[in-house]
Amino acid sequence: MQGPSTPSSTSAAAAASSPLLKSNAPTGPIEQRWDKHRFDMKLVNPANKRKYKVIMVGSGLAGGAGAATLGELGYNVECFCYQDSPRRAHSIAAQGGINAAKNYQNDGDSIYRLFYDTVKGGDFRARESNVYRLAQISVNIIDQCVAQGVPFAREYGGLLDNRSFGGAQVSRTFYARGQTGQQLLLGAYQALERQVEAGTVKMHTRSEMLDLIVIDGRARGIVTRDMVTGKIETHIGDAVVLGTGGYGNVFYLSTNAKGCNVMASWRAHRRGALFANPCYTQIHPTCIPVSGDYQSKLTLMSESLRNDGRVWVPKSKADVGKTPSQIAEADRDYYLERKYPSFGNLVPRDIASRSAKEVCDEGRGVGPGGLGVYLDFGDAIKRLGKDKIAERYGNLFEMYQRITDDNPYETPMRIYPAIHYTMGGLWVDYNLQSTIPGLFVIGEANFSDHGANRLGASALMQGLADGYFIIPYTLGNYLAQTKLDKVDGSHAEAQKAESEVRERIQKLLNAPNPSKTPDAFHRELGKLCWDKCGMARTKEGLEEAVRRIPQLREEFWNSVKVVGTGDELNQSLEMAGRVADFLEFGELMCRDALHREESCGGHFRLEYQTPEGEAARDDEKFQYVGAWEWKGVGVTPILHKEVLDFEYVHPSQRSYK
Repeated sequence: MQGPSTPSSTSAAAAASSPLLKSNAPTGPIEQRWDKHRFDMKLVNPANKRKYKVIMVGSGLAGGAGAATLGELGYNVECFCYQDSPRRAHSIAAQGGINAAKNYQNDGDSIYRLFYDTVKGGDFRARESNVYRLAQISVNIIDQCVAQGVPFAREYGGLLDNRSFGGAQVSRTFYARGQTGQQLLLGAYQALERQVEAGTVKMHTRSEMLDLIVIDGRARGIVTRDMVTGKIETHIGDAVVLGTGGYGNVFYLSTNAKGCNVMASWRAHRRGALFANPCYTQIHPTCIPVSGDYQSKLTLMSESLRNDGRVWVPKSKADVGKTPSQIAEADRDYYLERKYPSFGNLVPRDIASRSAKEVCDEGRGVGPGGLGVYLDFGDAIKRLGKDKIAERYGNLFEMYQRITDDNPYETPMRIYPAIHYTMGGLWVDYNLQSTIPGLFVIGEANFSDHGANRLGASALMQGLADGYFIIPYTLGNYLAQTKLDKVDGSHAEAQKAESEVRERIQKLLNAPNPSKTPDAFHRELGKLCWDKCGMARTKEGLEEAVRRIPQLREEFWNSVKVVGTGDELNQSLEMAGRVADFLEFGELMCRDALHREESCGGHFRLEYQTPEGEAARDDEKFQYVGAWEWKGVGVTPILHKEVLDFEYVHPSQRSYK
């Protein structure tokens, strides 16, 4: 491991960051920064907390944990989600585990090693101070979740069990079979419901945020639509927190739930919040391959499966049509073990995904269309026994069999990469505050912590760190230092935002030539984004996308067919609003990918790779966070840069060999 070093002296590092992007990251020894920063923060007197109202948008791990914690502290919290229950938040879909530097395995782990692995795994495109804080807090997260009753797996001595995940050579991932997200969410949900019962949190289910209200330059509220009655309402508070997840569904087919969208973040972006690194999208290597043209989403198979499953394809194209049992061991290419002997099947997700694409592009992919590789548990079953494998992954094997009608105990799984997580998001400083004062962004909705690629089992870690342990401090610090005037829904800016929401809904309902469903537009946009801004990108492809998306957007507003009215439950209208935002966001994502003339993490430009086919970063020109300022539909956005300095983990060519 690299110890403290002199910050990079490249021209990118030497350049000044945009004055809009003040990270507010503390200085001094990195292991002391968060503790010192917490001490330096201003506090809200316990008796005064009940005088403040906080609006929390989202009720998944980040939003649910944040709302529960703020409610426990005594703030008045109004929490909004578009699901009928916080238990349906997409966090429930996470499978494999959550990282923490407990070192229960005594295999050399530490807070510093988790910090190091995360910065390296993100291809040196994350802010060091944030990442170290995440590693620090990880040990507290596990204690809190155990106290809540989360049923983590345990080893024979009674300690919590750990397994390894991609991008690490230690076992630091805590898990509850393949249901870790569900169990963690139930823990947060119970804490949230306790505060609902206590009266400190008021839940607004089946409510979708359609705009942000900014008054005197500060975020003060939101405009929502009741998804059952269609009623448009304004909600005013003293601060707004977004915990609304990522934008992976811009690709149409992804592992995200169909309801996941970019709306809350995008509407905040249109009001002045800068959007950072939108081109950093993660391709998960372990998903069930596409089965048909009209499939609506993809299914994730946990990365934890790569602990015991071996990834391979036939060495010869001639064997592609054979069943796995017909291909001799000597004729199998365990390509990850061959290319990356130190990490083998546990290389980071971006590397595993690109490697799968390479062998499939060579014509050695298996299954329909040649878009698949094998994930084989034969050796593990022989070594450990079927019962042990079932204990670790039984629910995942059952899910796979129900979807594919193949028994993974008897024949290898077929997997292929798919869009899964988004590292980009609204820009935030060290306090998780956006460029709009009073607007805080937590979890996957912000850009921080993961850089250009997220290591497995780190999403749950970030969501709970932000919600349970960071936002209660930083939000209180903001409120303690900010004098806020009393305002309500009659304020001119609130009325203006509500009026614009109503106008947008009417525009969606009354296209001049309605002939094409929102889903049809979404599918077309998704294919364009996947082909031109997916696993591999080129200048020509991205330029084509930037040219074609505005054309598709113009066609959408002219031809989208939304049935029903705005005064009722109307899923067609909901989808149309979300697709409209994706049609604006998709262009920004491709612009960001086009301007970043390098390869790093989840952003792989074919023009920029090493002779061995690995990502070739350009630290001299691109060692920064790229944050975009909205200037209007069809107007080129302005790029702002937050230069990244590395004092502790010196940027180097990533190697997992």
